[in-house]
Amino acid sequence: MIRKNTNIIPFFIFGITFLLILFISTTVSAQTRKVTYKAEKVQGKAPVIDGHLNDKAWQAAKWDTDFTQYEPYDGKAPSQKTAFKILFDNNNLYVGIRCFDTDPSKIEKILSRRDKTDGDWVGIGIDSYNDKLTGFVFSANAVGVKWDGKFTNDDDIDDTWNPVWYVKTSIDSLGWIAEMRIPLSQLRFAKTKNHVWGLQVIRKIYRKQEMDIWSPQSKSESGWVSHWGDLTGIDNIHPKKEIALTPYVLGKLKTEEKQSGNPFATGVTPGYSIGLDGKIAVTNDLTLNFTVNPDFGQVEADPSVVNLSAFESYFQERRPFFVEENNIFNFPLEAGGGGFSRENLFYSRRIGRSPHNYPDLSTGEYAKVPQATRILGAFKLSGKTRTGWSIGVLESVTNNTKATIDSAGIRSKQTIEPLTNYFNARVQKDINKGKTIIGGMVTATNRFIKDSSLMYLPTAAYTAGIDFQTFWKDKTYRLSAKAIGSRLTGSTEAITYEQESSRRYYQKPDGTRKLDTTLRILQGTGSSAEFAKIGGHWQFGVSASMLSPGLELNDQGYMRIADMIKQSVWTSYKIWDPFGIFRSMNINVGQHSGYDFKGRNTFSGYSLRFNTQFKNYWTFNLGSYHSGWNLDRHELRGGPSILIPGSWNFWTSVGTDNRKKLTGSISYSRGKGMQQYSKSMGMNVRIRYRPFSALNLSISPSYSESYKDFIYISKQEQGSQPVYLVSSINQQVFSASLRVNFSFTPDLSLEYWGQPFLFSGNYSGFKKVTHPNQKDFASQFYTYSSNEITYDEATNQYLIDDNGDGNTDFTIDNPDFSFMEFRSNMVLRWEFVPGSTFFFVWSQERSDGNSNGDFDFGGGFNQLFKAHPTNVFLLKFSYRFSM
Repeated sequence: MIRKNTNIIPFFIFGITFLLILFISTTVSAQTRKVTYKAEKVQGKAPVIDGHLNDKAWQAAKWDTDFTQYEPYDGKAPSQKTAFKILFDNNNLYVGIRCFDTDPSKIEKILSRRDKTDGDWVGIGIDSYNDKLTGFVFSANAVGVKWDGKFTNDDDIDDTWNPVWYVKTSIDSLGWIAEMRIPLSQLRFAKTKNHVWGLQVIRKIYRKQEMDIWSPQSKSESGWVSHWGDLTGIDNIHPKKEIALTPYVLGKLKTEEKQSGNPFATGVTPGYSIGLDGKIAVTNDLTLNFTVNPDFGQVEADPSVVNLSAFESYFQERRPFFVEENNIFNFPLEAGGGGFSRENLFYSRRIGRSPHNYPDLSTGEYAKVPQATRILGAFKLSGKTRTGWSIGVLESVTNNTKATIDSAGIRSKQTIEPLTNYFNARVQKDINKGKTIIGGMVTATNRFIKDSSLMYLPTAAYTAGIDFQTFWKDKTYRLSAKAIGSRLTGSTEAITYEQESSRRYYQKPDGTRKLDTTLRILQGTGSSAEFAKIGGHWQFGVSASMLSPGLELNDQGYMRIADMIKQSVWTSYKIWDPFGIFRSMNINVGQHSGYDFKGRNTFSGYSLRFNTQFKNYWTFNLGSYHSGWNLDRHELRGGPSILIPGSWNFWTSVGTDNRKKLTGSISYSRGKGMQQYSKSMGMNVRIRYRPFSALNLSISPSYSESYKDFIYISKQEQGSQPVYLVSSINQQVFSASLRVNFSFTPDLSLEYWGQPFLFSGNYSGFKKVTHPNQKDFASQFYTYSSNEITYDEATNQYLIDDNGDGNTDFTIDNPDFSFMEFRSNMVLRWEFVPGSTFFFVWSQERSDGNSNGDFDFGGGFNQLFKAHPTNVFLLKFSYRFSM
């Protein structure tokens, strides 16, 4: 029987009582002192940015040397002296930072491409809004490699922001120097006579892994920008409205295996493209970014994966237009994050996605099918007003995508994705200096469907959400809440398709909702709330969330499961000051459970995590997780729910001193299910070698094997009753990520990534579902004997005599298979002028497979590299015009 444990109250009583005890027993962190620096205006000739600070203009500014440690010893005096000066004129901010070092030979000078800064570095953070929430960061290491980013909501970092600015560095007998010029056009500030901006200056001493900061902050205090000091003296300047246009031209050559008779697989396919990216400062606060006919050929390919579940795989966004400054469009479903933190109202990979349809080629036709829908154009309007409103608007249109079909020389077109408009609007409002933030988001997806084969897609999909969070006690405590809703409209075919999707499976015999094939509208709601202590050594939180069965976000968002109610409680204790043999330590304990809208307990679990770094800079991590019974509502693809036994999982990892030229780590995991249901083992090794500062080599091989006694095979019909066939499966996976990064200069780099991937799945123990939802796991199935199932080698099929009359009732293809794939990218990137780039890209992909489910490492590699590769060579040139 299914457990009908609908009483969630004990979990909340436990959580609230526990939190109250901690709340009473935990002291609030002390306030840190406030610091101020006054900038001076350039008199006469502006400094030349050469990394030496010997221009006469620098004599007008005063040095400030009052730094404190942030890591490893919170609040103690730095081991090395740091000093900085700031100048300004009508167009630029000038920053000079002198990093004294008693042993300059030990300054770590690591050459890499932009935004991959390592080694000794310095940075300056500027809160030009002075809202205590938004900070623009400019940093460089000792050889001039830039890193820049933008903080929002106090401590959310967006490292995709790429402003245009200038820096030079030099090393001498006293240490090293960074000299910066930051155009005021890259900052956002109000039109006023006298400015007060937030300011932070940071230094990282690599060999000691020490971070020193100018505006002091204790690690017991949450937040970041809200603790910055003040920058004064910047008077009588005016906001700059930036206009930048970056056209591009691209040439491409694709080579692949020539297929006899296929007019589209000729072996060589040339191509070209032109487009335009632009940035316009609409007001002092809002910036419009747009792209026309974008191309993302320089973007690294997604890693290989074999997905045997009912759910969609999640892939990280890598396309620059959608990655850059995307924080404003982030709307996770769970307040405070959590185990479903990927679920979001907006998932930009929907825009320009692979087409929904694929042409029917059952009568021997050939087809040329685009891998992705083409984005005709897109724009983003984003920024923050002086009154505390953060605004983001995204609008994009994808083309009516068609496949070209050839049937004995006769060509035709078939629509595989309709013309689609994607709209997203996001706002947030800061109240009481950022101690309270309220906001909302609306998305709209409209498809212009004219082809009957696409009527299973909704014509319109709308979602909306509101969010709220408030902080108190110097942001030590946080209360957050969210509410969301969705509405889909379309044909009865489209809404039936959505009801039967893996997110809800309304056709289930034991489902929460019943399938209604007459509906033209699908609606749903969701909500979440969290209370947490996020400052101090002791931290903790309690949260709850719910997603109704009808909630649907996947036209523009990402969601795996609807029909869910979830609660969780967690606590952690952090030690950040070194003691004994330890440099830092963190212990975390958590508990969570879930229910459906029938009140059935669908999952539960407990976790324990321990992470530490030793004083020799090695790391050690250890964790375990115990899951209770899991009511699997999705594996049978609309069939009855199956009760899965609980399991124990354990993992550990060890890492060496990451400062060394040769570093490595190894991780190991093991799991075991109750009632012999499952077992798993995984191992990952990471090795990185940096023979000299400009070259970085790394390889990360991993191997895993797993067994579970329940995986979906097919649905058969026996009379009017469905029969669900399942089996056991042994899976083995090997992959290895290889990276070679070489930097000629901070602006010219060559990067290579390659990944071989081998997978095998061996199915056995075929059975049918007979008595679902039993705590005796095996009793939910009937396993076919050797007299009831036979393998036909000629057809590679299994023949099943289900009723024992000697005749074949079901026929299934042999599900055993092996898959192998190799993907690689090599990118030569040259930013010859700030904002203007040249790319040469070589991408290769090769794949193969067979119906043998036995894992063969040597044979798999041999078969893989005998497969004919598909190569893409690309040249892309873009030039930034600024006005």
